[in-house]
Amino acid sequence: MTTPTTSKAGRNLPAAIAVGAGLGAVLIAVLTLVPMAWYGIVSVALGIATWEVCKRLRDGDFGVPFWPLLVGGQVTIWVSWPWGIEASFVAFAATVLVLMVWKLFAQGVSNAPQNYVRDLSLSVLVLAWLPMLATFGTEMVAQDQGNFRVLTLVIVVVCSDIGGYAAGVLFGKHPMAPAISPKKSWEGFVGSLIVGTVGAILCSLFLLDTNWWVGIALGPLMVIVATTGDLVESQVKRDLGIKDMGTLLPGHGGIMDRLDSLLPSALVTWAVLTILL
Repeated sequence: MTTPTTSKAGRNLPAAIAVGAGLGAVLIAVLTLVPMAWYGIVSVALGIATWEVCKRLRDGDFGVPFWPLLVGGQVTIWVSWPWGIEASFVAFAATVLVLMVWKLFAQGVSNAPQNYVRDLSLSVLVLAWLPMLATFGTEMVAQDQGNFRVLTLVIVVVCSDIGGYAAGVLFGKHPMAPAISPKKSWEGFVGSLIVGTVGAILCSLFLLDTNWWVGIALGPLMVIVATTGDLVESQVKRDLGIKDMGTLLPGHGGIMDRLDSLLPSALVTWAVLTILL
């Protein structure tokens, strides 16, 4: 008799664990040995995620331009290294201007653009959703204890995922948002809050070498935005009629399917730690 490998959440659990462990090992090695290489990792991940999202949207008949989003997104990420987060906002605004002109003449100078407002609005959303949010997680590595700040971001999100999955499987009975993500439960959310907050406290004490209450301020807020980020991507995929944004990571889906919680959490982590540390 063959033992099923598909989890209650509909994933190949052994493959998901193996991929997750491998990514975690690479992340720890990079942040420990060559922290600034984090820029390169985020750059590659965001490039793939941008391709995944643009492909899915174009398959859904949305005119989202890939190349301006790819190039503008890369510039938005990289300019924060020498010039800080303010430069990323300038790059973001400049890319919006490029998108406005690009979409205006996408059908040629003699043809009126089709669905201009819809496609331009969606393009700006993709730009803000992916590279702009990712920039906060990238720029954080250049701060004091930057490698540990990034590790805190990743560890708390992973703790939230583990707590939510375990509590959902063991105790999940009350759907959280059945019209968006039927497998998410309130019991799972409570598990995410508990494990995520514990993870944030431990990171505050042993990685950031600061007060335990920093974890109390950071953990619940990160769990809330991580959960919301996951729901947002679930709704986007529901609108497009797809299960995953990609297939690159066995047991996980695509790169974007792993970034949905990390991207909004990057902004929260950057903001909270910048204020409190």
